[in-house]
Amino acid sequence: MSYRQHLIAATLAIATPFAFAAGYPDKTVNYIIPFGPGGESDVSARLQEPVFKKLTGQTVAIQYKPGAGGAAGWSQLNSMAADGYTVMGTNLPHIVLQPLQKDVGFKTDDITTVYWFHYTPDALLVPADSPIKTLKDFVEAAKKAPGATTLSGSGTNSANHLAQQQFDKLAGIKTTYVPFGGTGPSNTALLGKQVSGSWGYTSVKMQLGDQVRCIAVAMDARHSAIPDCPTFKEQGFNLVGGAYRGVAVPKSTPADVQAKLADILAKINADPEFIRKMEAGGFAMLNVGPDKMPAFMAEIKARYEGLAKDMGIVKK
Repeated sequence: MSYRQHLIAATLAIATPFAFAAGYPDKTVNYIIPFGPGGESDVSARLQEPVFKKLTGQTVAIQYKPGAGGAAGWSQLNSMAADGYTVMGTNLPHIVLQPLQKDVGFKTDDITTVYWFHYTPDALLVPADSPIKTLKDFVEAAKKAPGATTLSGSGTNSANHLAQQQFDKLAGIKTTYVPFGGTGPSNTALLGKQVSGSWGYTSVKMQLGDQVRCIAVAMDARHSAIPDCPTFKEQGFNLVGGAYRGVAVPKSTPADVQAKLADILAKINADPEFIRKMEAGGFAMLNVGPDKMPAFMAEIKARYEGLAKDMGIVKK
């Protein structure tokens, strides 16, 4: 190879990754949801898709890979094409709690999340005709009869379960958490008054409307779609959290491609119509990109790992 050929090859080797990122995306992006269709991960992906197309001119092909609460997909993520055209939905607390419980084929640090874009805040709900009208009423009832207050939730070791554990500790009460196989069955138990109340989400309140009363939401400020429901914080309890959702890529995806994808997701999250639709559905916007990711994940992992010890998921 001549000196000129060496020079051209070296130039291309340096330039190609940046040219690749600059032109990204130039074809359809496969967006894998590690759950079945119809859930909140699917809903948010479908709201993202038209904005993605408006910004990039490219489409998103939404696919499903359900199984093991998301672990079936996450355990295979790093063996998938690492070119930016295969991305996967990612969730908290799932990717932290699952590896703490057992071998699920991945560790938390194996999941390369490029952007966390929203969360569904935990919400404490009771039937509309419940004698419990405020959070103060709820705490007083729980203190009078420890363990007698029953609360449905979307599953064991879910965001709902974590919220119940955290609030019991903060309020100095003992309630009984009744796990169900998803939000739907939990809502049925609530409406059927099989339980005293429910640890649901703001999105559940939007779905069930006037059939339920929201007595507190786990947010820093009240949700715009349900302004009559106060936060835990304004009632004296520092509880903020819920089910977080983001987008992850195979870990060997080039850094510049990851950065470009994160930038696109940030722009989607800034789209006024997208925000309106998300908030109308009970979602709360979140913007955690590459610059904030290390600190955010360190705080989240420390919080969930501590709770996991309290709940007996891992040994203390």
